[in-house]
Amino acid sequence: MEDWKKWHEQRQVSASGPYAVLALVGTFWIADATTVPEVPGTWSVENDVVTVKSRSADGLVVDGEIVDGAAHPRSDLDPRPSTISHGDWKLALIKRAGKYAVRVYDPHAKARKSFLGIDTFSPDEEWSRPATFIGYDADRLVKVPNADGYDRDLALSGVVSFTVHDEEHTLRVSARETGLHAIFSDQTNGRDTFGFRFIQLPPPRGDGSTMLDFNRAYLPPCAFTDHYLCPFPPEGNALPFAVTAGEKNVRRRS
Repeated sequence: MEDWKKWHEQRQVSASGPYAVLALVGTFWIADATTVPEVPGTWSVENDVVTVKSRSADGLVVDGEIVDGAAHPRSDLDPRPSTISHGDWKLALIKRAGKYAVRVYDPHAKARKSFLGIDTFSPDEEWSRPATFIGYDADRLVKVPNADGYDRDLALSGVVSFTVHDEEHTLRVSARETGLHAIFSDQTNGRDTFGFRFIQLPPPRGDGSTMLDFNRAYLPPCAFTDHYLCPFPPEGNALPFAVTAGEKNVRRRS
């Protein structure tokens, strides 16, 4: 499975980049006069506008300009999110469930330096299963726990049905521009794999047919560092069998 090998190599390369998932060292929610450790500036939100105040001597840069007074960065939900940096750190303004936070990426992060790769099961064509998508009339919002301990909405667009061991199963999925996305758990979690995994499916054809390739089940960002907000699997997405395919865990130097 040459395509799978390329996918696996790309997953490892993308995870280990200087400002990729392993470089995230903190997510800081903005309230009144919020400060971010080791980063200059004071952050606040008023009328859904984020303001950061800093002195030019402190070297905080927003959209290519050193902040001397106040700046109003744009979040990741804006068509043109702001670029923010301090030295060789990069910052990102995110918005989740109506609240804003600052993420800090450090290319010298311990998690990045200790990364040895992503452990996987050997690819097996038997784990690539035909599936059928059945969409809801409209997206359904369900509350699911997130890795930071809070419940947030997850938009679900329908279910995919598939067969494993001669039994039919389903996963609730979200529709994205690139296809369908599922968050699932199975009987390998906690023993051979991380607590849950993500999987992407190709866009369904007109008759709803698509492919569910468990060989490309992948680890959520919170498997790489503790500072992500990853949603947990929604109700109904706990598979009652072991999916011995896809990514297992992050390998690190001790």
